Amino acid sequence: MSTPLTPREQALRRLPHPYSLALRLRDAGVADDQICTYLDIDIDTHALPTLLDLADAKLAAALCTNPDTEPEAQP
Repeated sequence: MSTPLTPREQALRRLPHPYSLALRLRDAGVADDQICTYLDIDIDTHALPTLLDLADAKLAAALCTNPDTEPEAQP
């Protein structure tokens, strides 16, 4: 028997992969330079904080959105 997914996990699975991966790596305590390596981001561009801010915003929106009520799922 499988364990039901938490709302956060369900929301993470609906995010585009780079955002989901960035959040998961950050939550796991992975260093910023390693996150940049996994995401193929140049650490010198300082893009990671912006990407994480966007990922957090997308996750917050996904947590407020029920996949059954998203516009493309409505009749």
